[in-house]
Amino acid sequence: MEFVPTTIPDVLLVKPNLFEDPRGFFLETYRENRFAEAGIFQKFVQENHSASERGVLRGLHYQIRQPQGKLVRVIAGEIFDVAVDIRRSSPTFGQWVGIILSAENKDQLWLPAGFAHGFYVLSERAEVTYKVTDYYAPEWDRSLLWNDPQIGIEWPLVADPILSSKDINAKKLSEAELFD
Repeated sequence: MEFVPTTIPDVLLVKPNLFEDPRGFFLETYRENRFAEAGIFQKFVQENHSASERGVLRGLHYQIRQPQGKLVRVIAGEIFDVAVDIRRSSPTFGQWVGIILSAENKDQLWLPAGFAHGFYVLSERAEVTYKVTDYYAPEWDRSLLWNDPQIGIEWPLVADPILSSKDINAKKLSEAELFD
């Protein structure tokens, strides 16, 4: 496994070692000692799996209490995955990083607690799995507005995105509950 820093050093692109032969392929998606060597000492407590159609934009989501670190992976299709630093004390506060994750490239994205997360589906359909470091707590669930001009995410949109009502009514960075 290779851990590649992004433009926000706390967010890492995780590139697996891929072993292929005529039968197919094998790769490790998580190995505790390799993650520890990369400075990630987290215990994962839940894994989620979603499926979405082309043009769906999910996010930008976070939990203000019981914050979740996330290890995101695509098992079918392709997405543009985004992490936004919402830690006020961080030197990268308000900055974002976007990475294409796909079943083909098999890369993963690690984002620690303190980030809002979202993705936009580029393929006809995408299935996304992600391990999290704390349990889902709906009472602490929050959404940051996906197109907040203060953040300025450059989504690779081909049409208006398909959004949930929660994401349509999300808050701008200047109005949102944030981390210290």
